[in-house]
Amino acid sequence: MKNNTHLKHLLELNIAMLFISTSGALGRYVDLPVPVIIGARSLLALLFLLLFCKWKGITLKVDKKHLLPVLISGVLIGVHWVTYFYALKLSNVAIGMISIFTYPIITAFLEPILLKTKFQKIHLLLALLVLLGIYFLVPSFNIENNYTVAVIFGVSSAIVYSLRNILLKTKVASYNGSMLMCYQLAVVSIVLLPFLFNVNTSILFSQWKGLIALALLTTAIGHTLFLNSFKNFSITTVSILSSVQPVFGITIAFFLLNETPTINTIIGGVLILSSVIIESIRSSKKKI
Repeated sequence: MKNNTHLKHLLELNIAMLFISTSGALGRYVDLPVPVIIGARSLLALLFLLLFCKWKGITLKVDKKHLLPVLISGVLIGVHWVTYFYALKLSNVAIGMISIFTYPIITAFLEPILLKTKFQKIHLLLALLVLLGIYFLVPSFNIENNYTVAVIFGVSSAIVYSLRNILLKTKVASYNGSMLMCYQLAVVSIVLLPFLFNVNTSILFSQWKGLIALALLTTAIGHTLFLNSFKNFSITTVSILSSVQPVFGITIAFFLLNETPTINTIIGGVLILSSVIIESIRSSKKKI
C-alpha cells in the first residue's frame, strides 16, 4: 500500500514537471506583450482554481500572521514569470529554461543568509560550475546582444523564484497548494490588470488557445501539483526531479516550435543541471 502511495505521489510530481515545462513553448507561442500574457494567464488560472477549490470544499482562509508572506510570495511569483517570459521572448526555450535553473544553487546561497543556516564551501565550487554554464549560454557578454539580456532576465527570474520558494517553504505544510496559488494569482492579476486594458480585445481573444493552456495546464494544474509535492517529498527530491523540466521544455519546443538547441546551449545546460543534481544528491546523502 505504501509503495502504491509513493508511486502515486511520484507520478503527480512528474506530471507537475511536465505541465510546468509547457511554459517555455507556450511563452514563445503566444504573440502578446509579456505583461499581458502573465496578467491574462493569472486571471484565467485564478478562475480555474477558485472553481476547483469550491468543488473540493477547500477553504481560502489564511491565518493573519501568514497573510503578508503569502501576498509577498504573489508579488515574487509575478516578477519571476515576467522576467522568465522576457528571457523566452529574447532568446529561445532552451536558453530561457536553462538560465532559470540556476535557482537551486542560488537558493543554496540565499538560505544561509535568510534562514540563518550554515554556509557550505562546496556551494562556491557549484556556483563556479553554474557560471561556467552561463558562459556557454551567452554568445558574447554584450548587453546589445539579445541572448545576453535573456540570460540576465533568466538569472534574475531564478533569484526571485528562489526567494519565493524560501518564503513558502514553511507555509505549504499547513495550507493547500491550490489555496496558496489562488492568493498568489490574485496578487499578480490585480497588479497586471491595467495592461489588459491596453490591448485590443480581438487581438487578446485571437490568442485564447495559448492563454487557456498556460492558465490551465502550466499554472492551475502544474504549479498546484508542484506546491503539493512539498508535502510528500523532501526539497532535495523535488530539486532532483525538477531538473527534468528543461529537458521536457526543450523537447516540447522542438516538436511544437521546431527549435533546436545549439551545441553551446547543450554544454551550458549540462553544466548548470549537473550542479543542481550534484547539490541535490549531496544534500540527500547528508540527511540520511
